Amino acid sequence: MVSVPAQPLLALHGVCKRFGVVQVLTDIELEVRAGEVVALLGDNGAGKSTLVKVISGVAPADTGVIEWEGRPVQIRRPHDARGLGIATVYQDLALCGNLDVVGNLFLGREIRKWGFLDEVEMERCTRDLLKRLATGLVDLRCPVVSLSSGQRQMVAIARSLLGDPRLLLLDEPTASLGIQQTAEVLELVDHLRDRGMGVLLISHNMADVKALADRAAVLRLGRNNGFFNVNTASQEEIISSITGATENVPHRVAHREVDW
Repeated sequence: MVSVPAQPLLALHGVCKRFGVVQVLTDIELEVRAGEVVALLGDNGAGKSTLVKVISGVAPADTGVIEWEGRPVQIRRPHDARGLGIATVYQDLALCGNLDVVGNLFLGREIRKWGFLDEVEMERCTRDLLKRLATGLVDLRCPVVSLSSGQRQMVAIARSLLGDPRLLLLDEPTASLGIQQTAEVLELVDHLRDRGMGVLLISHNMADVKALADRAAVLRLGRNNGFFNVNTASQEEIISSITGATENVPHRVAHREVDW
């Protein structure tokens, strides 16, 4: 098990976001450390996807403080998030089905040599990356549309790792996957945590959360409604916080119980 640092990689304090007259997020607190998986939970409309967009720079926060490794930062656009080392994989994956695996990984960031696409180098980089991630993908030149849902999810995650990010945001990565494909994706996320990456995981699947996450942060109606150590909290406690049966659950745990 990776020793989790005391200082958060990412910390949010009092973050608020409004769209017109609708207050979507109010006074959000959140911490993610390197080498841990934090599950972001909540019912539909709780504000989970909006919070991911705030962190990724797609929908900047209106007020509040965002800290990266203990220092305040401004994330006003996706470029700012990528510059810090934050990568995001959205639920729709945003892959081009007619392109192969290599083409999808390097779409928009192609490697060129003497003014021409360096297909050999891009394929080598793709093969090395997928090998490190132990994805099992062999044919890198097959169209992505011919891959299974689980394999496409792995391609999307691999693409997000090209710039060696330190924090990965995953929006419902197993929502449309079968049992075997879900297991493969969870194994990949577990591998990333073992490499010291911080992961913020949005999921409705409590089985996935209990199997993978270290901590859980619950949102309800755009506000914090509980923080849990997944290893010690019961599933009933977490679900009660999600549904609102338990309101304003105190901050139970700040991190995994490890020796610093």
